[in-house]
Amino acid sequence: MNKPVPKKKILTLGNPVYDRINTPVLVREDRVLSGCSTNASLAVTKLGEAAVLVGTVGPDFEARLSSDLAHWGIEGHLFSSAQTGGFQLLYDARGDRELDVLGIADPIPVYRNGAEKYDFVLLGPILGEISPALVRSLKTEVAAPFILDPQGLLRRIEDGRVAHFCSDEFVEIAGLSTIVKANELEARVVTGIEPRTDPEGAVRALHEYGCEIAIVTLAEAGSIIFDGERLVTIPAFRTEAVDPTGAGDTYAGGFMVRYLETPDDLLACGCFASSVASVMVENSGPEFPLTRAEADRRTEVLMAGPHELGLGSGPREIRKLS
Repeated sequence: MNKPVPKKKILTLGNPVYDRINTPVLVREDRVLSGCSTNASLAVTKLGEAAVLVGTVGPDFEARLSSDLAHWGIEGHLFSSAQTGGFQLLYDARGDRELDVLGIADPIPVYRNGAEKYDFVLLGPILGEISPALVRSLKTEVAAPFILDPQGLLRRIEDGRVAHFCSDEFVEIAGLSTIVKANELEARVVTGIEPRTDPEGAVRALHEYGCEIAIVTLAEAGSIIFDGERLVTIPAFRTEAVDPTGAGDTYAGGFMVRYLETPDDLLACGCFASSVASVMVENSGPEFPLTRAEADRRTEVLMAGPHELGLGSGPREIRKLS
């Protein structure tokens, strides 16, 4: 009898939040569980792997968060905070959003990994809670690759609303990371290049921060990946968007799962990640019905091609760059 294959174990760092979300097709009056680390963990567990979430939570949502994480099969290592993080998100028709602050959680203290073995580490701050010291400490104990979603390293609060800037913390942590995945706003902030008009220039400039693999996601236009030699364009899986919150987070979750299986096939990793994100945007909140079978089915559709960005350009396969 064959022994069951042990699950991959993925560590996600970043404060969970409870957000209030308004989109052109959805208005939620309740506060819904979200956050980069949370959404990535949800994707990982729904795909059949194991997720361990590290973050801080206040007494206002502590009991609810513990219950929610247990319900979704996510192991939580939670530190106390004065309050729980959260945003009011208002999306326009294109998917751009404004963020108003509902709560600010405390930074994550230096987390000791101990004897646990992880296969991947996600750094997913939502508002500056991950420090370079925390990352350096983890890297002395964990040999796994690190993927950075930099959103929370590029935010500061101005008059109760989130503004964006390129921080010293981002620069340092990007250089400590194996993979950096930025959306178009984040890529524009840290590179000064508009990804919609020059996606190749943006992803190459992002790579220059010192990571091994750079990814720029472009919502409905797809994503672009660069590893210093290969440049790969990934289409978006065409779907009807209900709520784009968490699309990039679940993209990261899917990318980690597939990268652990086929690290040399960036096209497959990107198409799988795009497929996972497409399930998220069709829904709202942690209840999105992601399965491994559906992610694989959508990946096959994307892999059949053509592999192009939805920016009016022709097909562009993997190719060498000088």
